[in-house]
Formats: sequence, structure tokens, C-alpha cells
Amino acid sequence: MADQHGRVVVGVDGSPSSRKALRWALGQAEATGAKVVAVHAWQVPRNFGTGAMVMPGAQWDAEARSTLRSAVEPAAAERPQVAVEQHVAEGHPVEVLLEQSEDADLLVVGNRGLGGFAGALLGSVSQHCVRHATCPVVVIHDRA
Repeated sequence: MADQHGRVVVGVDGSPSSRKALRWALGQAEATGAKVVAVHAWQVPRNFGTGAMVMPGAQWDAEARSTLRSAVEPAAAERPQVAVEQHVAEGHPVEVLLEQSEDADLLVVGNRGLGGFAGALLGSVSQHCVRHATCPVVVIHDRA
């Protein structure tokens, strides 16, 4: 049913700006009758130039699912009429968000901001999404 009214994809990494983007996406979905797909991408950390012990991928995936769930559950509880799907994928955030938003009506991402002049610029993930997404993109700034 919710698919008939559209899909809003939102990137959620647990940061304050991504939580703000999630709340905005839920409001937009409520206003338009769309469903929300909350997406969290994860990658195994890499250390260049040194040997690194890498833990099994299943632990990274479980941590990512927990991060997404802890952000989505309280926000979704405020708008119980909005259908929310949670999606966790291994990969670079830009690649995962672009893939998940290919058939979406809207992609919503947060921008952590760097403060001062640099803070006026978009971050790397949001900038790539704005440039390469096949749907409209909303960037939510984390400003007080």
C-alpha cells in the first residue's frame, strides 16, 4: 500500500544530523503518504601501511543494525502511521545510498557540517548524493 504513494530513502549513521534527517523524512512521508526506507551503510575499517586484525564481518553488520534500530525506533514511534523499512548494507555510504534511492521519490541525507567557512560546504557523502542521485535530494544541516 505505501509503495503506491512513494518511497523516501534516508541515510542514517547515528549522528545527530542523520537523526534530524530521519525525523524530516518521516514528516515528509507522513505528508505525502510515502514509506520511509532508513539506510545504514557500513565498511570494515582499514589501516593503510600497517597490518590490522579484522573482526568477522557479522559483528560489524550486527553493530550497524543496532545503530540503525536505535535511531529509527524512537523517531518512528512519534509517527506510527508512517511505514518504515530498515536496510543495512556493507559498502561505501554513497554507493549504498545511490543504489537504494534509484527508484525512490526522494533521498534525504544529513550534513554534519565542519563549522566556519567549511561548514557552508556540503560534506562528501551529501555532495556526491546531490550530484549523482537519480531522484531529488534534500540535505538536512545539523545547525542549532
